[in-house]
Amino acid sequence: MIARVRGRALPDGEYVDLYADGDRWTSDPVPGAELVAEGWLLPGLVDAHTHPGAEEPGDPMDDEILRADLHRHVDAGVTMIRSPGLPGEPPEWFGAEPGLPRAVHAGPWIAQHGEFFDGWGRRATHAELPALAAEQAKRTGWAKVIADWQTGDDAVPSDVLTAVVEAVHAVGGRLAVHSQHAAGGEAAVAAGVDSVEHGMWLDPGYLPDMAARGTALTPTLSVFQAALGRARDREDTPRKRWFVGGAEAHPALVVAAAEAGVKILAGTDSRPHGRVGDEIRALAEAGLRPHHALAAGSWAAREYLGLPGLVPGAPADAVVYAEDPREDLGQLEHPVAVVLRGVRVR
Repeated sequence: MIARVRGRALPDGEYVDLYADGDRWTSDPVPGAELVAEGWLLPGLVDAHTHPGAEEPGDPMDDEILRADLHRHVDAGVTMIRSPGLPGEPPEWFGAEPGLPRAVHAGPWIAQHGEFFDGWGRRATHAELPALAAEQAKRTGWAKVIADWQTGDDAVPSDVLTAVVEAVHAVGGRLAVHSQHAAGGEAAVAAGVDSVEHGMWLDPGYLPDMAARGTALTPTLSVFQAALGRARDREDTPRKRWFVGGAEAHPALVVAAAEAGVKILAGTDSRPHGRVGDEIRALAEAGLRPHHALAAGSWAAREYLGLPGLVPGAPADAVVYAEDPREDLGQLEHPVAVVLRGVRVR
């Protein structure tokens, strides 16, 4: 069935009447098109930090689990994901199969020796990191480096990350960097990476540099806030102090980043999948205007990943709600319809 949607399209709220012409929207009537939904339209939700395909850290990629995870995303209105790290190289259908989200990915994580989860990712010396990351980015458009890991570990030095950025950009790719410690965040910003993932303990003084360079922040705020209560009840250790202190400061950091002009991306980094609504609401609860929180999980994230919104010629994705989700972010849990590649999938 050829999908047609109409209603108020965000971010501007202008009325649109769109028809799917294959995998592209058009405003010209298409013979045989059927109106599948009418209401408030978003160009699909985006989860910009999700790791589908394995139940536990270190488990190998499992195609059955991967499909189930991706279906959860679609059920939640997610039509695009970015996976900055996967349990392995994904199957050929990943990101292209009808009924499952579009996707970009960074392949397996790349970390220093002795860091990250055993069984996941690739470990390399500082000398090997630039070429390894560039090789990955050349294949898939993205690479992911773990800049820091446990409390007390040495972060990847800024000159090494700078060499990685230069190598990745030379092949036309982009670099995402995991950072949850001050030293890793400092090195990532100094190197000019494309996105900082998590960013806990990031010095707010670096936010103007991030904004000027176009470095995005994916704070994965909801997963930290969900774990904060449990962490406060644990025995006092350096790791507890690191996590609790960073998680408590994280909401204010995210708001400061947005006010400084840093692009914020909504990402969940958690199981079960399909919970990007939790992240959007966490961003709003931290202090972002609902409009901007929603942008982080929809049109602004799609633009960052190279996809236009609800305009003729854009990919035929949409999620439709009965009411304006900016007025009630709880609407995110109740999409009227989800259209993906011109077909209603929910």
